[in-house]
Amino acid sequence: MGILSLLVFIPLLGMVAVMVMPKEQKSAIRWTATIFSGIPAVMSLWLVWDYFVNYSGSAAMAYMEGPYAWIPSLNIQYLLGADGISVPMLGLTGLLSFISIVASFGIQNRVKEYFAFFLLLEVGMMGVFVALDFFLFYIFWEVMLVPMYFLIGIWGGPRKEYAAIKFFLYTLFGSIFMLVAILVLYFTSEPHTLNMLTLIQSAPGLSHILQMVCFIFFFIAFAIKVPVWPFHTWLPDAHVEAPTAVSVILAGVLLKMGTYGMLRISWPMFPSALQALSFWIALLGAIAIIYGALVSMAQKDLKKLVAYSSVSHMGYCMLALGAFGSVQAIAGCMFQMISHGLITGALFLLVGVLYDRAHTREIAVFGGIGTKLPIYTGIMVFFSMAALGLPGMSGFISEFMIFIGAFSQLNPYLVGISILGVVLGAAYMLRMVQRVFLGEFNLAKWGGLTEINGRELFTVIPLMILTLLIGVYPKPLNDLMNATLVNLVQLMGR
Repeated sequence: MGILSLLVFIPLLGMVAVMVMPKEQKSAIRWTATIFSGIPAVMSLWLVWDYFVNYSGSAAMAYMEGPYAWIPSLNIQYLLGADGISVPMLGLTGLLSFISIVASFGIQNRVKEYFAFFLLLEVGMMGVFVALDFFLFYIFWEVMLVPMYFLIGIWGGPRKEYAAIKFFLYTLFGSIFMLVAILVLYFTSEPHTLNMLTLIQSAPGLSHILQMVCFIFFFIAFAIKVPVWPFHTWLPDAHVEAPTAVSVILAGVLLKMGTYGMLRISWPMFPSALQALSFWIALLGAIAIIYGALVSMAQKDLKKLVAYSSVSHMGYCMLALGAFGSVQAIAGCMFQMISHGLITGALFLLVGVLYDRAHTREIAVFGGIGTKLPIYTGIMVFFSMAALGLPGMSGFISEFMIFIGAFSQLNPYLVGISILGVVLGAAYMLRMVQRVFLGEFNLAKWGGLTEINGRELFTVIPLMILTLLIGVYPKPLNDLMNATLVNLVQLMGR
């Protein structure tokens, strides 16, 4: 069994191990889940290093496993592979999954089921990033739905059932469109195949109308996941009601599956449709950037502010994807996916730290807590600065690359309006910092707050290091992805 299969199936083995343990052994369950999530985390980070050392100059698919006949009568194969697009996402998924498991040690209710569902969620996420057969891809895409539904619906906040059902129905609605597009590709290919690599070569030969239909159907499925405005309304509800660790995975990994699907499938497969619709895709991105930032400014709940900021930040990815002819823009999109995963994942962890102590997330009730919790405040301010795109941090690099690439390909007025998102981002993040951490401290109300503890520091410090490292020295990450992205842009321009 190759490393990609191990990344997928070790968490599945962990889920089985957790399920057979007595539910009373809460500590043993937590540590078992940590081990079975820690192994893929180490393996995925090693994979990033190995790819950088041995494959970063090549656009070819590395670590291929298969194709092995799975359902021969339908020509369905077990086929896995990773390249410069999927390897960084595997590293991000492995790291954030492990951190989220550690951050979940405070869960006391139905511990066994919680960690089993979390490990199953990791199986689905890893699978999406390595699957190269549409049947396999679709299975992993759908596998994620079930654990995420229960993780929100059982362990969430007061409106958890509503948020879980809304998330489930939205994503299922998109999946139906994806399934139809997959069937169209299957029946129009000769011989019938679901091999993505084969279809990337043959699908551009489809008629313009068929390309448009498939492209739009895939786009709806992926846009709901991103989420692109106006498909975004499930996101704030899901984030606010979800447990802290689930919000981390939702923002850090699940949203990236939409943009990953576009880069892996829609963009190289349907170049004719992409060229016809690229302006409208960029326009949706620009609307999301401004809309998400303006709505963030109006939020009174700290977690909702971070949730709506995700709509704005993922809008930058859509703007970059609209500028598909620029390697800089597509590289900026990849940087933004990774940067947003690190920064927003950390912000959700930090909001959870405060909520565990204060039992409220309302911005207005705080003030001056920087004097009481200096370490926590320093870390929160660090990630707030990273989120608003301060130079020297990863957020600045990704936004700068996107704007450079977008200006060369798109309407300059559209890109100019999008840049306002940076100013608005600074406004809502600095306003939050000022109202929560500065000013007069209410000793009577918040005198009992305790500083961030060792376990919580363990979850955010790796994210701090990577955010700073990518911001100060982005070259290794850029070198890792560059050959794959150059090849991808050439495929898009056919």
